[in-house]
Amino acid sequence: MENINKDKYNKAKKRVEELKGFYIHLAIYVVINTFILINISLRSDSFWQWEHFITLVAWGLGVLFHASKTFGFNPLLGKDWEERQIQKYMDEDKEEMNKYK
Repeated sequence: MENINKDKYNKAKKRVEELKGFYIHLAIYVVINTFILINISLRSDSFWQWEHFITLVAWGLGVLFHASKTFGFNPLLGKDWEERQIQKYMDEDKEEMNKYK
């Protein structure tokens, strides 16, 4: 019973660390890119150039991927894809073990 509580605690702790990591990543993204955009707007005559937004877009994609991993959103593989794959391999291992009994 104590082992189950320890497992639940470790799983919850890992989840909190993932969330914390994502929120720190997002906060740094917002702060740094705000400074970059303010700097560009103050120093440049033509604000709307692709070169000014490369960091914003590329890093933004990184934040989106981090969010999809953290919150379990995966439009390509589906919501339960990982669990289905785990179950599939567990079933295959079970069948393999049954062959040798």
